[in-house]
Amino acid sequence: MGRVPQTITEKILAAHAGREFVEPGELINARVDVLLANDITAPLSIREFEQLGVPVFDPAAVVLVPDHFTPNKDIKSAEQAKTVREFARRHDLPNYFEVGRMGIEHCLLPEQGLVGPGDVIIGADSHTCTYGAIGAFATGVGSTDLAAAMALGETWFKVPETLKFVYTGKLGPWVGGKDLILRTIGEIGVEGALYCAMEFSGPVIESLPMDGRFTMCNMAVEAGAKNGIIAPDEKTEAYVRGRARRPYRVFASDPDARYKKVYEFDVTGWEPCVAFPHSPDNVRPVRAAGKIAVDQVVIGSCTNGRLEDLRLAARVLRGKKVHPDVRLIIIPGTQEIYRQALKEGLVEIFIEAGGAVSTPTCGPCLGGHMGVLAAGERAVATTNRNFVGRMGHPKSEVYLANPAVAAASAVMGRIADPEEVV
Repeated sequence: MGRVPQTITEKILAAHAGREFVEPGELINARVDVLLANDITAPLSIREFEQLGVPVFDPAAVVLVPDHFTPNKDIKSAEQAKTVREFARRHDLPNYFEVGRMGIEHCLLPEQGLVGPGDVIIGADSHTCTYGAIGAFATGVGSTDLAAAMALGETWFKVPETLKFVYTGKLGPWVGGKDLILRTIGEIGVEGALYCAMEFSGPVIESLPMDGRFTMCNMAVEAGAKNGIIAPDEKTEAYVRGRARRPYRVFASDPDARYKKVYEFDVTGWEPCVAFPHSPDNVRPVRAAGKIAVDQVVIGSCTNGRLEDLRLAARVLRGKKVHPDVRLIIIPGTQEIYRQALKEGLVEIFIEAGGAVSTPTCGPCLGGHMGVLAAGERAVATTNRNFVGRMGHPKSEVYLANPAVAAASAVMGRIADPEEVV
């Protein structure tokens, strides 16, 4: 049989299934390179795994990052973290990250070189799709699926169809990866990519820094996608080189690969946008937001807690003061990002402005701790979800935005365009 044209997602899955090619809709078994869990999802995986009575297939492939309720907020979260810690020690897992050395998992793994191009990565967390930004197939799975994979070193997949998104034109000031993905979800809806691969491409993606690419792939799941992915280029190579702990393999889609659908967006004239409650697809341009007062602003999370994000927020906050009615919480994604932010004077800018800076944690994103909302309160957040009760009380509201919009909103005390502040 002749050559079968394949997308990047199909090629990675085929390579890990020991096949020449795979077809969308096919059920396959594929070997996994990296398995990930956190303090909420790992305890269930551990309980199921221990019942099997077998060793971990490859201790170096299992990464455990307690990041959701850490530093522990109560006795229950302390017990969960203890379960993870003891499991890591018992099985001699080298990639366990404790408080003070940890980070938000999806910021930490790429930074530490634990994931590479061409990998198959599964995580017991829906935002595992973040790693598609380096050209890997990465997706979230259930805790029991993860337990089985810890024993077997492989898992099953249904090969997804691929949607291709091509971005052309010129990005305006203050517009970045967060706006591209919010606008895209706004166009196709939260089920617009259901069980599909979202392949992001075009000159705008090529011009996007790695941090913006991570943001885009991170939120693919908000459109219902199985994975988000960007083919590696020079920027990817520069990021991965010197970090990667294992050899990696670069894949790219064939020019004649088959797609379920191709979307083309000219981004010229796009402005920063905001996703209104209670859905990531309820997107409006920031200038059409109206005068909506806010009580809290959160800058951080696995979506926008990277160095570029903090630099962007600092550009807006430099020499400004947070509105007296607003609580500004800033959470660097990893200890290394925190250290770099200190070195560059970003943390000083945040504290001078009247913001609170935290050790890395997912905390407020899931209404866990460090910024839970009361009834009737509104938050602008650089996080990824704004469902009912996501950040606390069911009668609170979350507005999703990029770090510049979030910072401007903290200064103005209402949803604001960065142009109003800078």
